[in-house]
Amino acid sequence: MNNGNKYAMIFIVFAVLVYLLSPVLMPFLSAALLAYLGCPLVDRLEKIKWPRSLAVTLVFAIIFSGLTAVIVILLPLIEQQIAALVEKVPAIIAWGKETALPWLQHRFSGLGTLDAEKLQKTLQDNIGGAGSMAASVLGSLTASGMALLSGFANLLLIPVVTFYLLRDWDVMTRNIHSALPRKIEKKSKLIAQEIDAVLTAFFKGQVLVMACMAIIYYVGLSIAGLEFALLIGLIAGLVSFVPYLGLIIGLMLACVASIFQLYDGSGLLAVVLVFGIAQVLESVVLTPILVGDKIGLHPVAVIFSVMAGGQLFGFTGVLLALPIAAVLLVLLRHLNDQYKNSELYTQK
Repeated sequence: MNNGNKYAMIFIVFAVLVYLLSPVLMPFLSAALLAYLGCPLVDRLEKIKWPRSLAVTLVFAIIFSGLTAVIVILLPLIEQQIAALVEKVPAIIAWGKETALPWLQHRFSGLGTLDAEKLQKTLQDNIGGAGSMAASVLGSLTASGMALLSGFANLLLIPVVTFYLLRDWDVMTRNIHSALPRKIEKKSKLIAQEIDAVLTAFFKGQVLVMACMAIIYYVGLSIAGLEFALLIGLIAGLVSFVPYLGLIIGLMLACVASIFQLYDGSGLLAVVLVFGIAQVLESVVLTPILVGDKIGLHPVAVIFSVMAGGQLFGFTGVLLALPIAAVLLVLLRHLNDQYKNSELYTQK
C-alpha cells in the first residue's frame, strides 16, 4: 500500500469514527478548544518560573470564571427579551390582520382572495401547536431522567477534561512529535507550525471578532431604539463566523422586529445604517487586526465547509468544519508546492 492509499485510509477511518462518536464528542471538543486557547498563557507563566500545576489552576479559574460570569449576566437578559417577544405576539397578529394584510391586498391584487380571519386562526393554531410541542418535548425530557443525567454529565465533563488537557498538553504534543518517523519529522514540524498559526488565528481572532460584532450590533440597535437589540445582536454575532451570514440574518431579524415594533417602515433606515457601519468596521478594522490573512479560506469555502459538516455530522460537524478546512488548506498548500517542484510540473 503506497503512502497515498495509507493517508486516504486514515482519513476514512477518522471520518467514520467522528460520525459514530459525534453524539459524545461535544464535551471533548469544547474542552479541547478551551485548553488550546488557554495553553499559551500557561506556557508563558511557566517561562517566568511558575509551577505548571499552579499556572494551569490559575488559567483554568480565569477561563471558567469568565464563562460563568457571561452566562449569569446574559441568561436573565435573554429570558427578558424572549418573554417580551412572546407578549407581543397577539399585537403582531392583530397588526398583520388590520394593517399589513389590507396593504398587501391593495398592492398585490393576487392576494385579494386571502381570508384575514382564516389567516389569523391559522397563525394562532400554529403558535399554539408550537407551544404545545415545546411543552411536550420539555415534558418528555423531564420525564427521562437518563437524558437529563446524560446532558448534565456532559456539562460536568467539560471543566474536568479541560483541566487535564491543560495540564498535559505539552506532554501530549511532545509524544506525538516523538512518534513521527524521523524521515518526515522536519517537514511535519513545519506543517504543524503552520497549522497552529492558522488555528490560532481562527479561534482567537474569529472568537474576538464574533464578540465584537455582537457588541456593535447590540449597541447600534439599542441606539436605534430596537426593543430586541440584545437578542438580535447575539444571534448575528454568533453566526458571523460564516461570511455575511451574520449580516444577512441579523438585518432580516432587525428589519422585521422594527416593523413589528413601530408598525411601519420608519425605523428601517436606522437599522440598515447600523448594519452598514458594523460591516465596514468588521471588514476594515476587526478582521484585518484580529484575524489577518493567516486563515486564507475563501468565503465560499467557509460556507461550504460549515454546510457540509452540519449535513454529515450535525452540530459536531459544524464545530469541526472550519478547523478541519483550515488544516486541509495548509496541507494543500504544501502539496501544491511539492507538485510545482516535481518533474511532472517542470518537465517540458
